[in-house]
Amino acid sequence: MWDDWWRGSVVYEIYPRSFQDGDGDGIGDLAGIVRRLPRVAALGVDAIWIAPFYRSPMKDFGYDVSDYCAVDPTFGTLADFDRVVAEAHALGLKVLIDQVWCHTSDRHPWFLESCADPAGRRGDWYVWADAKADGSPPNNWLSVFGGPAWRWDPRRRQYFLHHFLASQPKLNLRNPDVLDALAGVGEFWLDRGVDGFRLDAVDFMLHDPELRDNPPRPPADGQMPVKPFGLQTHLYDMAHPDTLAVTRRIRALMDRYPGTTTIAEVSSEFDALHRASDYTGGDGDRLHMAYTLRLTRGAFDAGHLRTVIAEVEDRFADGGWLCWAFSNHDVERVASRWGDGSAACVKMMLALLLSLRGGICLYQGEELGLPEAELPYEALRDPYGINFFPQFKGRDGCRTPIPWEAGAPNGGFSTAPPWLPLPREHLPLAVGAQEADAHSVLNAARALLRWRRSQPALRDGKLRLLASDGDVLAFERGSGDAAILCAFNIAPLPAALPLAEGWALLDGYGLPVPARRAGTVELPPYGFLFAGRVGN
Repeated sequence: MWDDWWRGSVVYEIYPRSFQDGDGDGIGDLAGIVRRLPRVAALGVDAIWIAPFYRSPMKDFGYDVSDYCAVDPTFGTLADFDRVVAEAHALGLKVLIDQVWCHTSDRHPWFLESCADPAGRRGDWYVWADAKADGSPPNNWLSVFGGPAWRWDPRRRQYFLHHFLASQPKLNLRNPDVLDALAGVGEFWLDRGVDGFRLDAVDFMLHDPELRDNPPRPPADGQMPVKPFGLQTHLYDMAHPDTLAVTRRIRALMDRYPGTTTIAEVSSEFDALHRASDYTGGDGDRLHMAYTLRLTRGAFDAGHLRTVIAEVEDRFADGGWLCWAFSNHDVERVASRWGDGSAACVKMMLALLLSLRGGICLYQGEELGLPEAELPYEALRDPYGINFFPQFKGRDGCRTPIPWEAGAPNGGFSTAPPWLPLPREHLPLAVGAQEADAHSVLNAARALLRWRRSQPALRDGKLRLLASDGDVLAFERGSGDAAILCAFNIAPLPAALPLAEGWALLDGYGLPVPARRAGTVELPPYGFLFAGRVGN
């Protein structure tokens, strides 16, 4: 078995509520995933990552888990999940699933027992603290979703910590019994055949045990932010150095199941790349990969991308492994956030993403070039967006259902009205319509994925940034005669790129090759090229 299959792999994220409805209730489910897995395999990805499908009150749509080892009836049964694994493996796909080990639902039996019996077996399984003398919370920590990070519990007459919703109490990962219980959860799913885990909110696993106040962080522009979480420097409530001990414990579990892998979610707070490197570095005793949405912040221009790539190469020079992601279920779709919505721009962004050194996460619909959905307030379901509307509309805009067939009711997603509206403007981008168009974003994505898989330099090779002017980003992957030159025009205007003798334009990626004249390549708006050494 090739235990390092994950290096350079492409992982396709499935958000099950919005992927495919298999039972006609308007919500995607595991049966729907089974139905559409051949389409995913046809893309040419290496693995799927399935967002939470566990039993849950669904206040945060599955990230508030009330039973780690049960499938919520909304999504089906354990037998349905076993069919997903069997079908994926038959199609050559690895299966990763979310593990939400930072917090549970307040309906989880562990939390209910912890509330009822402070001196009992699970009394210390969550983060509890006494009120200050005036009855206020233990410190000034804030929830990401708004308001204090502490909730009063009248049964214990104490506060409990929650980094997100008040119904998501924080697990005490300093308690070895909690870590043992979570390791047992991991064993349950690994024994069912999963190939790895995406680990949610790793930065929030451990905090300062002294519960010291965070220092203030005045807004750089002098303007009060929409979300007060940004008014603190998060020195004590997250990213404690002891988190590395938890990563080692998780890696020890995974090493008992050869060929499995982990992807850590790292927050976008300051110095995210440093933490991603720490979580995945060491001597093979930490997590395998990490991604951070910090990389999606900032302008989409060649200068910013050069800076980001250079920082990545510096941080990960001595070990660790980054997993690049331009989109996922928590962030505005990249076609709207960075692009202008045009097919040419989306194709270029896919080519860039699939040329970077590291693992790759591709979010469902990214291969279709779906733009962010604009939803009215009354259609919102995400509590994060509802709390901060209209200045921040939350995550529903990237979670709308996948359009499969333009002419089918609800785009072929469901026979019933879907849980979130399927935007009318997404229908022309449906899978069926794009499959029939040789020049579509979907067919470009398939060609680029085949290209990456066929080129060892793109999957495993080193990356060296090259000097380039203006809106052109250029780098080499691999080394010596095996190197591939990759160049991208990050602009809607034409650009010229000098191409030295000894380089030949490559055409094996199934898309138009730009023209070369007298040692210069003319890149069209959002154009890109690949070149190899002459004779190779």
